[in-house]
Amino acid sequence: MNENRACVVLPTYNERENVPAIVPVILAASPLVDVLVVDDNSPDGTGRIADDLAAREPRVRVLHRQRKDGLGRAYLAGFAEALAAGYGRIIEMDADFSHDPARLPALLDADADLVLGSRYVRGGGTAHWGLGRRLLSRGGSLYARTILGVPIRDLTGGFKCFRRKVLENLDLATVRSSGYAFQIELTFRALRRGYSVIEVPITFTDRRVGKSKMSRAIVAEALWMVWKLRFSKA
Repeated sequence: MNENRACVVLPTYNERENVPAIVPVILAASPLVDVLVVDDNSPDGTGRIADDLAAREPRVRVLHRQRKDGLGRAYLAGFAEALAAGYGRIIEMDADFSHDPARLPALLDADADLVLGSRYVRGGGTAHWGLGRRLLSRGGSLYARTILGVPIRDLTGGFKCFRRKVLENLDLATVRSSGYAFQIELTFRALRRGYSVIEVPITFTDRRVGKSKMSRAIVAEALWMVWKLRFSKA
């Protein structure tokens, strides 16, 4: 069993440059952390590179999915795998260095059922973003916070640490959103069920290499999903 360990779920799609760089840095950040790469059949060979890493490092495993099916589905598949392996804590994290692995101990040390790496609390921020993206991100979090009536300042962030009991009780089979909406939905469900949620500051940095996967469809989904969540019973 791995109840005293944490599993970083790392979704990948065309991240061949980033995966061999970030995985060793994650492992070095904490001896309590293992990595599960969830690859959506990347045509650039990311999955094979991850397999090579796993063959050399017992703290790394790879879950291969047949096709690209959205960030939310990738995370849900990774959560199921990590829960089945008995991990006590499960962490969401991007594979492109947007989330600094050096902040992993801060997420692990915080005493809460769900710990959010937050750009919008004191000490947090963003780097190398243009004005448009800063306004979109801040505005999106404010929009969601206002409609849902919750105190969380960074609802759209994807660097977070769950205690296993949270994921076991969020009825993940009914989650249908992805992207920003997925992040909002999981945090809102945790709050609605009475779990403790805190934010720790992080600095979000634009990806080092590769292309951002954000799209208008992802933003649009988040805009309407918050209204669905507000009136849902899940």
